[in-house]
Amino acid sequence: MGFVTRVAVVTGGGSGLGREMALALARAGFQVWVTGRTEDKLKETAALGGEQVRWAVLDVVDGAAVRGFFGGLGRVDVLVNNAGTGAPAAGVEDVAEADWRRVVDTNLTGAFLCAQAAYEVMLRQQPKGGRIINNGSISAHVPRPQGIAYTASKHAISGLTKGLELEGRAHGITACQIDIGNAATAMTARMEQGVLQPDGSIAVEPTFDPKIVADFVVRIAELPTSVAVPTLTVMAAGMPYVGRG
Repeated sequence: MGFVTRVAVVTGGGSGLGREMALALARAGFQVWVTGRTEDKLKETAALGGEQVRWAVLDVVDGAAVRGFFGGLGRVDVLVNNAGTGAPAAGVEDVAEADWRRVVDTNLTGAFLCAQAAYEVMLRQQPKGGRIINNGSISAHVPRPQGIAYTASKHAISGLTKGLELEGRAHGITACQIDIGNAATAMTARMEQGVLQPDGSIAVEPTFDPKIVADFVVRIAELPTSVAVPTLTVMAAGMPYVGRG
């Protein structure tokens, strides 16, 4: 069998962690597709990655669009389910139903739809198999105050990852959940100003370079599918995780 170009798809690849992951995979020799909802940001990522990076506007909650996109790919060796969103901070009694549904639709249903579509490609390609990497969160283990929708969605990602790993076992498809804590992106900029803690105090939290997460993604992506990495936690040292609350 001749050389097979390895293909990776990174959802939410227009900025932040998704962009770092996509560029790192491209440097490692993958042909990378970045998807997201904002064309200008996707084009910026593709320009930074050169010929190794292509882009497509895609809303992960649109099942027909997701199936159409993945159905047009010849192969998928790695899917990084990175697309996600949060909701305005609110106590349980004040969470808007629309915010709850938007977070769960994007973070959970969107991840499932992409995983399902990639799974189908991985089943029929030659050589068969592949790897699905889900972006979890420290919130998949312990919640932050006033973030119940995000926390619930990330706890659910743990079940999704385990289900994919179990059912993919017979087909050379593995699944991994990376739980990330305070990588320095636009989403975590507020950590530098101080964020609400479970005891009611406001505290500054440490962050770390997102390129470190991207390096882990590449290492996992390059492993043979005979090796599984079910979970990985990478976080800023000193952030309130162990003993949070």
